[in-house]
Amino acid sequence: MPAWVDGKLFFYADSPPRRLMDLFSLKWSSMVLHALYHWPEKRARTGELQRSLQGISKKMLFQTLKELEQRGLIARHVYDVVPPKVDYRLTPLGLTFAAPIEQMYQWGLENQAALDAMEANLRAATDVSSDAPPSRDPSANAD
Repeated sequence: MPAWVDGKLFFYADSPPRRLMDLFSLKWSSMVLHALYHWPEKRARTGELQRSLQGISKKMLFQTLKELEQRGLIARHVYDVVPPKVDYRLTPLGLTFAAPIEQMYQWGLENQAALDAMEANLRAATDVSSDAPPSRDPSANAD
């Protein structure tokens, strides 16, 4: 659990929020869980997943699938056919994680204006910093 120390909130490495956010540190993990949650029978083949997740590379998809499988959130099923056929399915544990992800995605659908404002702020901040002339002060780049 996060703890209050001297009036400040600390998130220890083993706290539930930190452990949950560890899952989201994988860029595509929530998207894969979300896609599988909505796929018929909660399962999909690799190519289907890749086509449904615009922008994911084959390498990144395989890394994400492997990580989710290692965490027990999805299961890989290999069919005994020629040519080989493989699909990925949500496990019962994966379904447990999919529910709050669905809530987060629903929030995004309902709050698109907030997301647009956030992106506009980011664009404005990065446009300003990229338009600014480089600093001649060497201490400006020191951290």
